[in-house]
Amino acid sequence: MKPDVIEQFAPQPPPLWPALGCLAVALAVLLMCVLPVFLIDVMQTALSRLHLPAPVAGLAVVGILIGSMINLPVYRIPRDDVQPEIVMGLVYFGMLAPQFRRVRRESIVAVNVGGCIIPAVLAAWQVRHLIAAGSQTAMALAAVCALSIVVCWRAARPVAGIGILMPAFIAPLVSVGGTWLACALWPGVGAENLAPIAFTAGVAGPIVGADLLHLKDILRTPVGVMSIGGAGTFDGIVLSGVLAALLA
Repeated sequence: MKPDVIEQFAPQPPPLWPALGCLAVALAVLLMCVLPVFLIDVMQTALSRLHLPAPVAGLAVVGILIGSMINLPVYRIPRDDVQPEIVMGLVYFGMLAPQFRRVRRESIVAVNVGGCIIPAVLAAWQVRHLIAAGSQTAMALAAVCALSIVVCWRAARPVAGIGILMPAFIAPLVSVGGTWLACALWPGVGAENLAPIAFTAGVAGPIVGADLLHLKDILRTPVGVMSIGGAGTFDGIVLSGVLAALLA
């Protein structure tokens, strides 16, 4: 018979995975609560640099937040096949956004109130002031907007189920860089016009270059709804315009 063997085990520390899991969830919830507040403050700061009174800038931020939940259909394309649609949550930051899928037998082209219409109205208001500022400012505005539109057109790609996507930071970086270059070429552009030029170009690039010039790709892309400016509250159009105004 084999002698009994007594094995001694060192006491094991309690597993860390449950604690780390709770910590990760708590940090994620905290991030989702704090990040929108921070970005809203950034948006209001950026919009206040656009010849807008503080109350109007605040109303614009509220309009963008509420309007991001409103899509206005403008065109319907009947399809023989079922078209997938990926719906984003209120705030879209990759995996932090709630998403779900649904299908429909048509493709709808829509515009988002908060992500497209309000930024476009703000950009049009800037154009009015910039044209009145003189010919050099108007030429700088036209050049930077054209550059942003061309770059966004080249960078945007159709994605099944979503529509047209492009890297979010291309438009603001191009708009800010183009604004600085234009100011070097046209010294008559005043410093107070830098943010309005960058904002206008940052909005025009995604709307015209990424979305409108790629509408024909919707006919070849399986997508239920192509919402211009509708990928969440901080869509590329809003993000581009706000960051461009802030960085300029």
